[in-house]
Amino acid sequence: MTDSTATMPATVAPATLKEWAARHDDLMVVDVRSGAEFDSLHIRGSYHVPLPLLSEHAEEFASRMGTRVVLVCQSGARAEQARKRLAAVGLAGASVLEGGVPALAAAGGDVVRGAQTWALERQVRMTAGSLVLASILGGRFISPKLRLVAGGIGAGLTFSAATNSCAMGAMLSKMPWNRSASGPTAHQALQQLGDSR
Repeated sequence: MTDSTATMPATVAPATLKEWAARHDDLMVVDVRSGAEFDSLHIRGSYHVPLPLLSEHAEEFASRMGTRVVLVCQSGARAEQARKRLAAVGLAGASVLEGGVPALAAAGGDVVRGAQTWALERQVRMTAGSLVLASILGGRFISPKLRLVAGGIGAGLTFSAATNSCAMGAMLSKMPWNRSASGPTAHQALQQLGDSR
């Protein structure tokens, strides 16, 4: 593992990643989204290492990554969490793709499209919004105490923004529709990264 802090920016624009993909054989793009998100749209040649898997085995993954690593997700939030986790175990030079995989696709990047599913962030918004709406209506027509659910959701969203984490997203990522039959195990993902070097 090489410290590439001096050569790698904290974030990269989609146009920069497209340029690097054409010019650098040492580029490693690591997608930290859920299996279903990866299956629906991913960057050609990227490695799929879901964030929970990467977080659990960060030292092992960091030891297998090269000097030009770009972490990607749907918007950049999970990739930033992965960057911080890898930095904590010694890989300080990884970059995060600005705007995530959809931004690269919109910029004409080389992506692979599969069956379309909702992005995890969209699922979180739908779930939180539905719970708030249901609790307000339930508070009006069933019991005023049901309005407390809306307050709990609001508190959870505030905590999520303050800590840049999302318990609801973590829970939703475990749902059957967000799992992929082809999701890697830690051993498979580590072996794939090891074979790339």
